[in-house]
Amino acid sequence: MLWFEIVLIAVSYWLYSLVRNAVPQEKALALRHADWVWDTERRIGIGVEHAINHAVNKVTWLIVGMNYYYATLHFIVTIGVLVWLYRCHPGRYISGRLALFATTGIALIGFYFFPLAPPRLMEDAGFIDTVAVHHTWGSMSQGSAASVSNPYAAMPSMHIGWSTWCATMIACFARHPWAKALGILYPVATLLVIISTANHFWTDALGGLICLGIGFAFSYAWFGSFPWQLPQYIERRNPDPG
Repeated sequence: MLWFEIVLIAVSYWLYSLVRNAVPQEKALALRHADWVWDTERRIGIGVEHAINHAVNKVTWLIVGMNYYYATLHFIVTIGVLVWLYRCHPGRYISGRLALFATTGIALIGFYFFPLAPPRLMEDAGFIDTVAVHHTWGSMSQGSAASVSNPYAAMPSMHIGWSTWCATMIACFARHPWAKALGILYPVATLLVIISTANHFWTDALGGLICLGIGFAFSYAWFGSFPWQLPQYIERRNPDPG
């Protein structure tokens, strides 16, 4: 059954990518939305992304590491947590997986109705595209990847939605305090990464958290319990001998 789950996850992510990238790439509208978000943040005094992007970019080893973090851990950690849940917490796995899938499905609605350019594509705003500047791998808007990826799907941030889902699972179910602490720090580090690399506004992160909340609500409505309210193992009844 583990291989079935792996195939299911792979197919689900393929479908998610297919739908995400099929959303019309409305560049002009996405840039107008980005200008509106950025202007609104600065107007109310919370527009910190530009300062963080420029400050972290000055530390080459740090920003290069963040570029690779952004491009890889998003998938590796999420899949790792799913496998861990399946192996060690099978009673909670299906509910947790449904919450993650529902979160991702809700995000597709955001991509469609609110196309948003990431800060790094705002040419007149002065953000630094750290992947392009440091020639690291991971930009889905450059090279051959540009033809199969929608660069204007920044809202909501699934880097935050997925990392917070991972943190919730780890914090609730891990045995060791150090593992729980690392789990909680994961979305915090991810938030710093997505802002430092100018891939998202911090309000995109808020959108990711809203999607996750809806995902957990959907899972609760389906199972009548949150994942952390379910038993670790599924009780199996012994067959009736008579």
